[in-house]
Amino acid sequence: MSILAVIPARLGATRLPRKPLRLLAGEPLIVRVYQRVLALAIADYVVVATDHPEVFSACECRGIPVVLTREDHPSGTDRVAEVAERSEFSHFAVILNVQGDEPFVSHEALAGAVAIVTGGQAPIGTAAVPVPVAALSKPDIVKVVRGEDGCALYFSRAPIPFLRDPTDAGSQQALVRQHVGVYAYTRDALRAWVGWAPHPLERVERLEQLRPMAHGLAIGVADVPTAEGGIDTEDDLERANLRWHTVNPNTLS
Repeated sequence: MSILAVIPARLGATRLPRKPLRLLAGEPLIVRVYQRVLALAIADYVVVATDHPEVFSACECRGIPVVLTREDHPSGTDRVAEVAERSEFSHFAVILNVQGDEPFVSHEALAGAVAIVTGGQAPIGTAAVPVPVAALSKPDIVKVVRGEDGCALYFSRAPIPFLRDPTDAGSQQALVRQHVGVYAYTRDALRAWVGWAPHPLERVERLEQLRPMAHGLAIGVADVPTAEGGIDTEDDLERANLRWHTVNPNTLS
């Protein structure tokens, strides 16, 4: 199956203003994410989807494929869907959504999500990693539990499954995973996702992946060993720059 990777990049982030254009090792963050996804060689084609001419220009002048989308999309998924519907991309069977703030996204996470769809396990694929005990109660860490078929039973910001008896802590730890925000979709699944109105579960949890689940679309969850978080704050960006220069000491900034 041919795979199109789309990297949505919205300029209007609040916690880290102008995030796609902030510099990581001397290049805009969105450029570094594109380079990472391209280097992993999972997708047949990689394109950036942005709502702002500045991000468009930053990509275009570096020869990076980029599409200027509508400004009013409520989520990155909607932005990805707009790009997927363009005639020049209509021949791709699988769409891979990679967040525009993940310059260290892992091969395992992307490949795992894609394999779920190309292997026919589910029309939507994502990934998850073991979650530290200390993170179970943190609402910014999205948790997922899976069924015997490897598909998600539920995603939540709350600690799931609920630990009624402290002696079952080991079982809870074995059952829960931390969600990694990458997605692969069949074309029909992506079209259906954005065609439905936001679901009450989605509104309560502020988790858009609950929308297709509520409508009966299965989401397969690849279990991967580790994954990097995105860059959301100034501290995240500082740490990313330090890591980049540790891994790539000859990179000029």
